Amino acid sequence: MMTSADTDLIRVLADPLRLRIVTLLAHETLCTTHLVEETGARQTNLSNHLRVLREAGVVETEPCGRFTYYRLKPDGIAQLAGQFADLAECARTAAQNKRACP
Repeated sequence: MMTSADTDLIRVLADPLRLRIVTLLAHETLCTTHLVEETGARQTNLSNHLRVLREAGVVETEPCGRFTYYRLKPDGIAQLAGQFADLAECARTAAQNKRACP
């Protein structure tokens, strides 16, 4: 069963730039400068998206001198993936169920 936290996470990941950031961070830990180079987004825009991802528990930060590195937190995404897998399995088993119209 999807919870409100799951639907909030879906909304967070529905933004194309945030999904791109998450995809990049799935492969390596990057600083803001790297993410600006990879996405072409303005630094202020990128920082706002990173804040949303951090508040949603999708990424965590690691200060390193004057830079901040971002790392993906896979547990929340794995849990959401499990929820979607459960929904898909439910749909497979219920494919023949059809409620009659009154």
